[in-house]
Amino acid sequence: MTLRIAVGIPTFRRPDRLAALLAAMPARAAEVAGELEVVVIVVDNDPSGSARDVVRSAPMAVRYGVEPTPGIAAVRNRLLDEAGDCDAIAFIDDDEVPLPGWLSELVTTWRRTGAAAVMGRVISIFGEQADPWVLATGVFRRRSRPTGLELQAAACGNLLVDLAQARAAGVRFDATLGLAGGEDTLFSKQLIAAGGRIVWCDESHAQDAVPAERVTRSWAMRRAYNGGNSAVHVEVRLQRGSPRRAAVRARRLLGGASRAGAGWVRHGWGRLSGDLVADARGLRTAYRGLGMMTAAWGHVHREYSREQGATS
Repeated sequence: MTLRIAVGIPTFRRPDRLAALLAAMPARAAEVAGELEVVVIVVDNDPSGSARDVVRSAPMAVRYGVEPTPGIAAVRNRLLDEAGDCDAIAFIDDDEVPLPGWLSELVTTWRRTGAAAVMGRVISIFGEQADPWVLATGVFRRRSRPTGLELQAAACGNLLVDLAQARAAGVRFDATLGLAGGEDTLFSKQLIAAGGRIVWCDESHAQDAVPAERVTRSWAMRRAYNGGNSAVHVEVRLQRGSPRRAAVRARRLLGGASRAGAGWVRHGWGRLSGDLVADARGLRTAYRGLGMMTAAWGHVHREYSREQGATS
């Protein structure tokens, strides 16, 4: 039987980037023609349906839906539902472009390994004027790994999910993290906890052209803070029972304080010595530690709050 693969695209007010992604899809679908049926699904998180005209102009058929509940978790859950007649779904963000082999390599690794999910690379592209200090923080670093390597967590920027295994595991995206981030990490960890395997595919590439407004020191530190904050919330949600959750909060409060202190020391030494990497990564470490500490106290940092002008 021919496998049916959904390409799941969440979007929120990025018409130009979405158009570029959809323009690349016919070529990616052609690479698997004859062995797979590709179904492209776009779920718009803008209640006004601002992506509708972009979808109508796409060079191939696209299923389109509007999910009014704010947050990426609600959109990804809607994509899981819309892909109910498919065997797998390949998630890709609306600010990425799939490069040659993107889908075919994901599927090849999935078939060979029988994994519950397969994660590919996202390659960030920067303008010539990108601040070296921001790049040195490592917030955009997505390293290469051997294909087939089993992962302990995954992000959804380039992720194929076996829908039968996901349904058997009963996993969904946690809507309480929809505007905070970390919902994909929690989803993947729950999938693994249910017995599923997630493996890496180094040959599957999606390209992300990072806009200038993100290559700033304030954005990088906010990202680091949110990473620490969301990581603790994910860990807490994975625990069963109040005593275990309390223990995690206590450990992460102390660990975050230690990380923040060490980060400030490294940052200060780097600034005094002129070591750009120590300067940048030290401050990133400090902000991540602060995020961990506030999460331990119960604060949820809503990185993707619409009031901040962020997008899904």
